[in-house]
Amino acid sequence: MIIVEDWAEIRRLHRAEGLGIKTIARRLGVARNTVRAALAAHEPPKYERRAAGSRVDACETQIRVLLAEFPDMPATVIAERVGWAGAPSVLRARVALLRPLFKGADPADRTTYVPGEIVQCDLWFPAKVIPDGAGALAAPPVLTMVAAYSRFVMAVMLPTRTSGDLLAGMWALLGASLGAVPKMLVWDNEAGIGQHHRLTVGARGFAGTLGTRIYQTAARDPEAKGMVERANQFLQTSFMPGRTFTSGADFNTQLARWLPVANTRLVRATGARPVDLLAGDQAAMGALPPLAPVTGTATRVRLGRDYYVPVAGNDYSVDPSVIGRFVDVHAGLDRVIVTCVGAVVADHARSWAVRQVITAPAHVVLAAGLRTAFQARTAASRGPAAAAGAAVGLRALSDYDELFALTCPAARPKLEVVR
Repeated sequence: MIIVEDWAEIRRLHRAEGLGIKTIARRLGVARNTVRAALAAHEPPKYERRAAGSRVDACETQIRVLLAEFPDMPATVIAERVGWAGAPSVLRARVALLRPLFKGADPADRTTYVPGEIVQCDLWFPAKVIPDGAGALAAPPVLTMVAAYSRFVMAVMLPTRTSGDLLAGMWALLGASLGAVPKMLVWDNEAGIGQHHRLTVGARGFAGTLGTRIYQTAARDPEAKGMVERANQFLQTSFMPGRTFTSGADFNTQLARWLPVANTRLVRATGARPVDLLAGDQAAMGALPPLAPVTGTATRVRLGRDYYVPVAGNDYSVDPSVIGRFVDVHAGLDRVIVTCVGAVVADHARSWAVRQVITAPAHVVLAAGLRTAFQARTAASRGPAAAAGAAVGLRALSDYDELFALTCPAARPKLEVVR
């Protein structure tokens, strides 16, 4: 076998110089048959090593039979079925080559987005960098939303991933950052939005108020919202490094300052900046509803004696004058407001920590006054207290003997001694 340089020289001498086979063979010192073979070959010569075979070749027929019936059978189970005793990596490599022949392909098409149609939504969980108020660090979820046409990124950190907070976060981003309503909001199977293609009651009401559709992708289908998945990675690698945060509010403040700069980046897929395409997205979207949708968490409880209500793992004080009455508790992203018959009886900043007791000083003072008045009324209802040192009458024990006829010997019970 000749080398590539000789093959190229033979063809040059014959085609460019017009030399014959015999002359070329004499000049290069090779056989005439070698020259003829080089002129007949249209591709450079290459060395191909003869396959030595593998121990797994003897099991390939059995592997094909198993994969034909069970295309998803793990390689470890296949090894057990065929009695493979060699290296597991060798069998896994052969199964990986054979499995596509029986499982089939699941191609993912490229999607073309039109203005105003889709906004993809997802939760991003950064590292534990938020103080939780108890001397530890927490990692609250960050709601990320991306307009599919313009690639405009929006994000806000939420206290929890409950339905009320997710809806409140979506409304905050659509109202403040986008200023419009897309035709469809794409989610995965997030429990706070719905599961198994059945939305929660709050999510259905939210979509109805905005006049949009919330679409949940199939399980284990990240390609359906790959745009927001890439945005999460972009936030992780471009926003987080070198930053420290004192609270969730501080995180949102820094994020709000950084996002306008991030949305001026040049996107390779569109060849434009998100801020330049945002106007086209907004023009094709619907207007915001005249009334805000119901968001946050709302509950009704009867206020107990300790005049505190639980919200997301924390306890918030309430005006103690409404103890025993029903109060309505509404927890938004920033405030916890408690009302009784429409009147506000508590208004607290929402805590991002857990197992905290948030108390308003005015409630403590009012509770002390109510407690003093209650004790005074209770003491008055019991009447005047006995004078100190007053003699207390005692009844003789013989009075009880006469009462129960125990003074007569005949009436006394007889005791028998059993030997």
